[in-house]
Amino acid sequence: MNPTAIPLVETVFEVGAQDRLFDGLLLIGPVLLVLIAAVGRTPLTMALAGGYIAAFLLHIGHRYAREESGSA
Repeated sequence: MNPTAIPLVETVFEVGAQDRLFDGLLLIGPVLLVLIAAVGRTPLTMALAGGYIAAFLLHIGHRYAREESGSA
């Protein structure tokens, strides 16, 4: 099954930022929040949250650097 065939995912990719990674991070965020709420604050959930935030910030920084250098 193609994940983009799911109606919500398809909608986000169609109206999103035309950046699959950014759109994917936006979709994963609420799932991660529900996971943390269900499981509680454990070292694993804190590592997942930290990794999510790091991936988001690194991706935004990378996009900014590409646009500043004119290779976008």
